[in-house]
Amino acid sequence: MTPTTVSLIGVPTDIGAGARGASMGPEALRVAGIGPVLQSHGLNVIDRGNLTGPANPWLPPVDGYRHLNEVVSWNSTLHTAVLAELALGHLPIVLGGDHCLGMGSISAVARHCREKGKRLRVLWLDAHADFNTAALTPSGNIHGMPVACLCGHGPAALTGIGGHTPAIDAGMVRQIGIRSVDPGEKRFVHEAGLEVFDMRYIDEMGMRHTMEQALMGVDDNTHLHVSFDVDFLDPDIAPGVGTTVPGGPTYREAQLCMEMIADTGRLASLDVMELNPALDVKNRTAELAVDLIESLFGKSTLMRQRATRN
Repeated sequence: MTPTTVSLIGVPTDIGAGARGASMGPEALRVAGIGPVLQSHGLNVIDRGNLTGPANPWLPPVDGYRHLNEVVSWNSTLHTAVLAELALGHLPIVLGGDHCLGMGSISAVARHCREKGKRLRVLWLDAHADFNTAALTPSGNIHGMPVACLCGHGPAALTGIGGHTPAIDAGMVRQIGIRSVDPGEKRFVHEAGLEVFDMRYIDEMGMRHTMEQALMGVDDNTHLHVSFDVDFLDPDIAPGVGTTVPGGPTYREAQLCMEMIADTGRLASLDVMELNPALDVKNRTAELAVDLIESLFGKSTLMRQRATRN
């Protein structure tokens, strides 16, 4: 079952991004009331404050990577923090920060699952596949590479953060909402065998069928991790991100996605990434993110019986 104590971990950095501002994301989520909202659902909420790490030097790429050493430092610190919360039986919620932080968070979750004999399922909610490498990236921004690095494709300093390379197998990941993939990245995603439910799939099949497929096989021995990049959402409703891509899920589609995850009762860790208050309108995107997170933890219009999944 979903733990009853959640730990908020702020990670105020935009070290892997191509635009400044995601470093302010944790505070925007707090201002939007993430702590009290979760407490209203009977959860014990512990706010661990913000992690610290190197400043963003805002330098060009070196050998295909921007700020590699700084990215390693932030993710190593996050790995330790997430692993500690999991060891306490808490549900860690990582308040990003840019999505390169998925490496530190998910490598810790994967390590925890190996130690506990649990199966890992990662739902990657994003407009982007984030499966670039130094050879494929058009920018060198490492927030476009975390899934590739987690699957073992990248420098050892990144792929080995959790002490196990690869941290995860591509078969553990379900990507949802994808609609922007770089040309070389498309082939690499295909070769790696990532299961991707892009926006065309969602348009044709609907969000309900998409989530049924993405959650297939989740059972009592599954640790369900959600890595929620706020640019997953359509920019008409979520303007406060640095890499907007038109044509994302609507408010209702996003709510259904979150509610179906909640119905499993298996959510055990969460990332909230790429919220950029500098590009937002009156904290609207942060408030929407908190609204959707509330649905992840059981908010619904009516009382519902949890789904039984095999």
